[in-house]
Amino acid sequence: MDASEYQPFPELPAALIEELLTHARALSRELEEGFSQIRAHRSHWRDDLFRAGVLSNISSLPLGVIPTTCGVDGSYAVERLLANDLAVAAALAIEGLTPPSEKRYWPDPHHRIWARIEPHESETGTLLRAIMMGMEISIAVNAPHDIIFLDGSLTTPFIYFNQALNKAKEAPHLQASSFLREHMVEFLEDYATILTSHRSDHLWLGVPKYTTRREIASYLNWQSNHDDRGLLSFILEPGEFTRPIPLQKPEQPWHLNTEVLLDQGKDSLIQLESRIIDALYNLHVVYYRPYAWMPALRIEVNRSVAENPHQLALALQAVHFQSGAPAIMEPYPLYMADRMVRHLPRAIPTVRQIASQYVAETYSGKIEEIFLGLHGYRSESGV
Repeated sequence: MDASEYQPFPELPAALIEELLTHARALSRELEEGFSQIRAHRSHWRDDLFRAGVLSNISSLPLGVIPTTCGVDGSYAVERLLANDLAVAAALAIEGLTPPSEKRYWPDPHHRIWARIEPHESETGTLLRAIMMGMEISIAVNAPHDIIFLDGSLTTPFIYFNQALNKAKEAPHLQASSFLREHMVEFLEDYATILTSHRSDHLWLGVPKYTTRREIASYLNWQSNHDDRGLLSFILEPGEFTRPIPLQKPEQPWHLNTEVLLDQGKDSLIQLESRIIDALYNLHVVYYRPYAWMPALRIEVNRSVAENPHQLALALQAVHFQSGAPAIMEPYPLYMADRMVRHLPRAIPTVRQIASQYVAETYSGKIEEIFLGLHGYRSESGV
């Protein structure tokens, strides 16, 4: 990269930059203290893992044929225009690396997309996030692969769905609300499939990049400010994993506001909600460090995978095979799906410009009204 293209502090005042840089030494001392604490306790914490029967090595599992995989991720964007909002949500699935002897299921990435013009509404992003998540789940359930990696925790869809259902009630005039009311039961049924499936040929793994949870530390009474993934990245040796343990329980009981869906059958909704909530309480987490250059990966699985050594072996074998590139800090198909779909928000201004040209071809008023009304003032996005 040309030095002139690298600008770490674009348009920041020089005085602000100078003061910011003076904090670097103090920040480094705080970081060093954290690393030193882990190093000092590492041996003791490894002994705790051994004694509790939590620590194991992938070599102890019944490994077989390398499974086929895909990774699913999503993104959404809201372009705030003068008169309206341009709202877009998309989900993308990428097939994982395959051995030379394997036939690829998907020559190209699979995707779903939803795009509409909405009136100004502060909570459009909340609705789009749920649409994005629903489409991710739909692709994941219908994928023909042995292992399907989902970006994020397996509890995240439930949280996003509940937040969106609350907002759909408050903003029934939005097309996003109508779409969710029409498809939410379908999304929830697919979600229940992921959480409760006992199939050995289709396993769904939640692989969050970021977590604050501390199931292992709480279980073993470790005193540390680090989350489990941060700790275990320094404690686990390559090839080691922690035996499945239940996910940390939420502070408040799981609840889904299905009031806006009651016209689709109250009794069936109650049963579906109960099925999902029971499964959420039976989710388990595994930490696995495939290689020396990788941090420990947090892998969330349903109860069937947690209790079946062959399914667990299949899941970890897929993670191991898809994590072989030193430059990639997560399974390959998730990395590629994330890299691709995160460009969605950057494409929205171009879509807006093309739409404005189409409008200009048929609009009977003044041409400047079009470009004024379709001027983008602010963008919101998420992945």
